[in-house]
Amino acid sequence: MSTEPAPPKTSHAPPDAPQRLPLGALTWRDLAPPVFAVPPVVWILAGGYVLLHLLTQGTYGIFRDELYYLACADHLDWGYVDHPPLSILLLWLQRAVFGDSLLAIRLLPSLAGGLLVWMTAVLARELGGDRFAQGLAALIAATVPQFLGLTGFYSMNAIDLLVWVVTAWWVARIAATGDDRLWLPFGVVAGLGLLNKISVLFLGTGLVVGLVATPMRRHLRSPRLYQGGGIAALLFAPHVVWQIANGWPTLEFIDNAKRYKMVALAPMDFLGAQALQMGPALLPLWLLGLGALFFAPSLRTFRVLGWIFATVLTVLIVQHGKPYYLAAAYPILVAAGAVVLARGTSEGARRRTRPVLVGYLLLAGAVSAPMAIPILPVERFIAYQQALGLAPTAAENSELGPLPQHFADRFGWREMTDAVTNVVDALPPEERASALIVTANYGEAGALRYFGRGRNLPPVASQHNNFFLWGPGVDRGDVVILVGISPEAEGLGEIYESIEVAAGFDSPYAMPYETEHPVVVCRGPKIPLADAWRRGKRFI
Repeated sequence: MSTEPAPPKTSHAPPDAPQRLPLGALTWRDLAPPVFAVPPVVWILAGGYVLLHLLTQGTYGIFRDELYYLACADHLDWGYVDHPPLSILLLWLQRAVFGDSLLAIRLLPSLAGGLLVWMTAVLARELGGDRFAQGLAALIAATVPQFLGLTGFYSMNAIDLLVWVVTAWWVARIAATGDDRLWLPFGVVAGLGLLNKISVLFLGTGLVVGLVATPMRRHLRSPRLYQGGGIAALLFAPHVVWQIANGWPTLEFIDNAKRYKMVALAPMDFLGAQALQMGPALLPLWLLGLGALFFAPSLRTFRVLGWIFATVLTVLIVQHGKPYYLAAAYPILVAAGAVVLARGTSEGARRRTRPVLVGYLLLAGAVSAPMAIPILPVERFIAYQQALGLAPTAAENSELGPLPQHFADRFGWREMTDAVTNVVDALPPEERASALIVTANYGEAGALRYFGRGRNLPPVASQHNNFFLWGPGVDRGDVVILVGISPEAEGLGEIYESIEVAAGFDSPYAMPYETEHPVVVCRGPKIPLADAWRRGKRFI
């Protein structure tokens, strides 16, 4: 990594200068990150990050949420029970161009991860970091296990990471230049971020706290701040309209998830999960970055970023949010920590510690990477996990098998589809023609749609999340094949005359609740299908 100082920045107003109101239109130079200003090592790290993801995609199978997202992409809308529409639109576009193979599905999140690495270096540059600091920030970002995990499969979370680091860069530029015109593009990015994941509201809350708590409060008098907020609200408005039209299903989903699904962590447990998921070896770097944003004179201009992180952390602890929800805020600490480390090792004997620091980060990344992405074959991974003394943990109230949930949710789908296909094939032709498959959750329904192509399966439906809104797809269900639902489920006997266990299936690495219930065939409906459908709604 080169240690040349970064090019001097122009037009950066002193932190306490009066608010300027620049006139004129914003140019591309004002808006675009400095594409060619970062050192080559940043590009190498970002490209290597993408390549690592693409080379390891075939080790395990497709992830539960990816199966659901593909089903959502068949039903484009302005919203879904558990997420806004942007990630689904992007998946629809990506699938239209590249298809829906595992490699094609994961191309976009892999690229988002590479851009995350690159943008973290760009953020470090904006904080005043030299070329070594920029390379160091990219290296740290590339070795964070949570970043690797969230960009290793298709979901809104990979895009969310990129949204947060881009918005943090905009805030840093505004803090450094005083140019309030930049609130307008900030509003565009924030609005698109909200269309991807509603948790961007946490970022907005942290920003408000940071503006009030720092000299940047002068921007509260700027019309352009509110214009940027208006742009974000306008972009987000179609999803709000969808929520209203559908009775605010996401609020019901969040409430049910908190009550029945998520593990409520005590504050110290939440902080412990942060250390584990973000990499225990990197904990000193997070603390250094956070401390520097609040106390280092050289970063006083950017203190608003420290308040953003601290506010989001506090909100998530109070609301018992999942630990990984905070991951999107960590590039702020990565960039700040890298800047401080680079300055602290820039002269004399301390400069000789730089190779040691780089080696430490590479070793930490190599140790933690197999826990985040499927680098190792599954049996070797289990042995590796045991050698590290780590037991699988869950962020949900579910029993675990030998794998952590983010890996276990990639297994069992083919076996389940084979079992259901055998049950369907054994039905008399007249029953097969009027059959309906109903699953317990969206992963099972998505898997049957994905792996069942070409197998002449009946329509597949579920009462879980957005599948419930799409309905059963048929007017009657004389024969219903249940997947993932116990034959002794409460109320089932009130709906069907006959309940017959037809088959079972096993997958040693899947989540245990996916294989504990057999495939069940129900006949003789006692009530209309529409009434039975309404009884089983599950927004969770």
